[in-house]
Amino acid sequence: MKMRRPCQAGAFYPRSSGALRSEVERCFTHRLGPGALPKISDGPRQIMAMVCPHAGYMYSGPVAAHAYARLATDGKPDHIVILGPNHTGYGSGLSMMTEGVWDMPMGGVQVDSELAQRIARFAKLIDVDESAHKYEHSIEVQLPFLQYLYGSEFKFVPICMMMQDLETSREVGDAVAMALEGRGLIIASTDLTHYEPQGSAEKKDRMVIDAITRLDEAGLASVIDAQSVSMCGYGPVMAAIVAAKRLDAARAELLKYATSGDVTGDASQVVGYASAVLIR
Repeated sequence: MKMRRPCQAGAFYPRSSGALRSEVERCFTHRLGPGALPKISDGPRQIMAMVCPHAGYMYSGPVAAHAYARLATDGKPDHIVILGPNHTGYGSGLSMMTEGVWDMPMGGVQVDSELAQRIARFAKLIDVDESAHKYEHSIEVQLPFLQYLYGSEFKFVPICMMMQDLETSREVGDAVAMALEGRGLIIASTDLTHYEPQGSAEKKDRMVIDAITRLDEAGLASVIDAQSVSMCGYGPVMAAIVAAKRLDAARAELLKYATSGDVTGDASQVVGYASAVLIR
């Protein structure tokens, strides 16, 4: 079986299983986090999609923890698709793995081959390409939070997006929704404004968040273009909005917004982070 090795263990998050579990718990109990460890419930499931940041856990982990704390109350999804941007330039414009295991410090996580094949049938633009995932962190950093909730008893489909225009994102979102048939969760992995003063970043990020909470993928594309927002995963978020609406999401809720400056105290050059859920 194909094995994808972690590229950020020991960097964005701890390398050992015990230290990683402790770090995830720190994110939940952090002053910028939800404040308590999550409690798993049986649902009923209402979350169709989530928006989560993907920086090092020191910076964005507490913000991401808000989404996973909310997910814990929503029951376990039957299927999970994680959409992330391509930071490395490796691979094709839209790259998906359809088989294999992602080796993580807390255990291996298997690719959902059946679901991946269904997505491939609906999305002719998406290539089966493992090279895009080898050094890409945006999808990888979501897995320890999922493992903390569910152990390794879940499967997922990773889709890496170098192409992030509105039309492409809509095609990806439509394909994912048709493949999921209302029985899964989409996670859009993204950070928001990069390396601007806190005030400037917050202003731009609020416009991005407003578009997300309106479930307006075209509005998000317009904000990115008009305001030159350096958000890295706008394509995954637009695709998630499209898919969630097709799966009967009626509204979106911002759970937490913060910046790296809120962590470090340095407001001169910050990165913005947001967690949100798109729900029935």
